[in-house]
Amino acid sequence: MIIVDMETVKLSQIVMKWFPDMMPVFNKEELNSRILLRDGFTVLEPEDALEIIHYSICEHQSSALLH
Repeated sequence: MIIVDMETVKLSQIVMKWFPDMMPVFNKEELNSRILLRDGFTVLEPEDALEIIHYSICEHQSSALLH
C-alpha cells in the first residue's frame, strides 16, 4: 500500500523557502496561488520547487493580455 501525503501550500511558501530573492518578481495574486504537492512540503526538493515556480510564471503570463 502506498501512502501519499498531499498538502496544499501557497506559492509564496515555496518561493520563500528556496528562492526568497525572487519574491519581488511575483504580484500578490501569484504569491497566493495554491499549489497541491503530492508528497507534501517537507520533501519538496529545490529542483522541484524551481519547476513549480517556472510553471506558475508561465500560467500567469498566458492569462495576461499583450498590448
